[in-house]
Amino acid sequence: MKQTFSYTITDPNGLHARPAGLLVKRAQELGGEITICLGDRSANLKKLLAVMGLGIRHGDTVSVTVEGENAAEIAESLQAFFQENV
Repeated sequence: MKQTFSYTITDPNGLHARPAGLLVKRAQELGGEITICLGDRSANLKKLLAVMGLGIRHGDTVSVTVEGENAAEIAESLQAFFQENV
């Protein structure tokens, strides 16, 4: 299964180190193959340096794609995480 959602970053500091670290940790706990995209660049959501390398800022819209057996549940959990933390 494959599930995708988009989210616009509302944190004034963008996806900086603290929320990025929490996001990567959450992605690692959930399993599945998770990719975050900003424009034409993408990164494995389970690798902090790759995510930080995207330089995601306030107002940027990212796309998150989840592949795996529980893709819908993982995507729902990540979407809730974004709304609460970023």
